Amino acid sequence: MVPREPARNPNLGFLYVPPYRIQGISIAGEQTVIQVPELDLTFDIGLCPRATLTSNYAALTHGHMDHAAGIAYYFSQRYFQGMGIGTVICPKPIEQAIHNVMSAWVDLEAQKTPYKVLGFEPGDELEIKNNIFLRAFETQHTVPSLGYNVIEKRSKLRPDLVGLPQEQLLKLKEQGEEITQILRIPLVCYTGDTMWGPHFENEEVLGSQILITECTFLESDHKSRASVGKHLHLDNIAELMERATSEAVVLVHTSRRTHISQVRKMVLDRVPRKHHDRLFVLMDNRTNKLRYQKQMAEAEALEQK
Repeated sequence: MVPREPARNPNLGFLYVPPYRIQGISIAGEQTVIQVPELDLTFDIGLCPRATLTSNYAALTHGHMDHAAGIAYYFSQRYFQGMGIGTVICPKPIEQAIHNVMSAWVDLEAQKTPYKVLGFEPGDELEIKNNIFLRAFETQHTVPSLGYNVIEKRSKLRPDLVGLPQEQLLKLKEQGEEITQILRIPLVCYTGDTMWGPHFENEEVLGSQILITECTFLESDHKSRASVGKHLHLDNIAELMERATSEAVVLVHTSRRTHISQVRKMVLDRVPRKHHDRLFVLMDNRTNKLRYQKQMAEAEALEQK
C-alpha cells in the first residue's frame, strides 16, 4: 500500500477589520500566535510563523508551551535576518524562566542571541508606537497570566475651555493650568487563556474596537471542564456579546475535538442573531476568506466610481 501523505500544517487564519489585520494560528493545546501587523505586535508565540518575525513586540499571556514555545526562535530569527532585537512582554512571575530558556540555548548553540524581556504586572504600560500603548490587565488562568489592551492616547482641549480665544488659552497655560485632557481609545484587546472574571467588566476590554478572546469549550456538557482548566465556554461568549460594544469579537483557541464547521454552527446557534455580523472565529478560514473576497470586491467597485 502507498502510505498517506503527512498531515499538513494549518493555514494562518486571517481577518481584516479596518484598519487592522488579525492573522495567526490558534488551536487549543497545540499552538497560538496572533499578529496585528499594523500595531507591530504579536500576542503569544506558541510557534513562530514567518509573518510573526516582522513584529518588534510579542506580548506573552502565560507560559504554557502552546503559547510560548516559539520565543527562542522568534529572538533568533529576527537577529539572524537583521530585523533587530525582538522584545517579549510577559507576566512578571515568568520573566526569569524566559531568561533561563535563552541561557539554555546558549549552551545548545554555543552562541548568544540578543533579546529583550520585560516582566509586566497588571496596569503596566509600554509605548509600542507613537501615542499607542500596550497595557496589561489581570486574567485568571491555571498559571500566572495577563491580558493586554492596545490603547491610543489622544490629547484634547478640556470641554469647559472649548470656544475660548487663543489668547486666553495661552494665558491659562502660562499660569500653569492644564488645558488639555488625555483621551484613552481602546483599539485592540487580547485576553489570552482565561476563565470568566472581573476583567470582563473592564470598559477598555468591552469597548475595544477589536476584542480577541478564547473559546476553548463549546459543548453543553463541557462546562465543568472549562471551569477546571480555567477557560471560557461558549455560554460565556453569549454573555460577552451582550456586554461588549466591540466592532469585532474574534474567537480563538478552539479545539480540534470539534470540526471548524461544527464550531461555526454552534457559535451561530448559541449567540443571538443580532451579534452575528461582528462575531468571528479566526480559524474558520473558509468563511473568513469569503468575507475578505467580498471586502476586496467592494473596494474595487469604489475605486472604479
